[in-house]
Amino acid sequence: MRYVLLHVSDLHAGPPFNPDLARQLARQAHELNPDLVVVSGDMVQRADFGGQWRTIRAFLDTLPQPRLLVPGNHDVPLFNLYARFFRPLDMYRRQITPDLNPIFERPGLVVVGGVTAHGRTIDGGHLSHQQQQHLGAIFSRYADDVCKVAVLHHHVVNPPGCEGRSTISNAEEVVHLFDRWGVDLLLCGHIHVSYVGTTLDVRPGLTKGTIICQSGTSTSRRGKSRERGKNSYNVIIVEATTIRIIQHLFLEDLGRFAPVAEHVFPHRAAGAYTLA
Repeated sequence: MRYVLLHVSDLHAGPPFNPDLARQLARQAHELNPDLVVVSGDMVQRADFGGQWRTIRAFLDTLPQPRLLVPGNHDVPLFNLYARFFRPLDMYRRQITPDLNPIFERPGLVVVGGVTAHGRTIDGGHLSHQQQQHLGAIFSRYADDVCKVAVLHHHVVNPPGCEGRSTISNAEEVVHLFDRWGVDLLLCGHIHVSYVGTTLDVRPGLTKGTIICQSGTSTSRRGKSRERGKNSYNVIIVEATTIRIIQHLFLEDLGRFAPVAEHVFPHRAAGAYTLA
């Protein structure tokens, strides 16, 4: 078993969007030829403007298939208050996909998208009780030896140096639910800083914990903290005994995204706790 996932996030079509960088990302995505492209939210900068949706739709069409996408808080209207509070994801559903809980399945692997974006806050996210029930029902269908991957926009742990940013408001509950459901890996974004770790870093009492793979902004000029002005994405390689995460950063001198760090974890779903 070997699967390659390309994980990009926080595209932000609109004023922050860098089209030259987006074209380079698409070229490298086709070079990689992944089994799945994951986009973890914030397709546009302002969901109120139709032109931004057209821009991101055109860009997404340049990426390899299949693709799994989830919405972010910027994909919810800001100025149209009725849409924001009562129909927050209508534009996303019309312009991107009507499927808010997409599923990608292959032998030994399942990737499931969830929604943490809503209209009640400007920046924060929340995994609702309905979403918890839905995701739990999906993950429970798969045996323990299947690698289970969750995709959300908002993060559950603030990386070092990013304390005070808005995680999922019920992050504590979500971390424990992932542990109970046997979720091996979480792909997320939101704060425009890449990070790799595990939920065991902050909750050592969990049964197995969940690997966290967070992407910075892949195509916008809104990099934050240690990635201010920078762009990143992740390549995840899922094999029988290991999950390998390779962080990529755009390097001006090279004119392309390049690997800058690599992390290897035992494949917890397979019951293996040594690297092979």
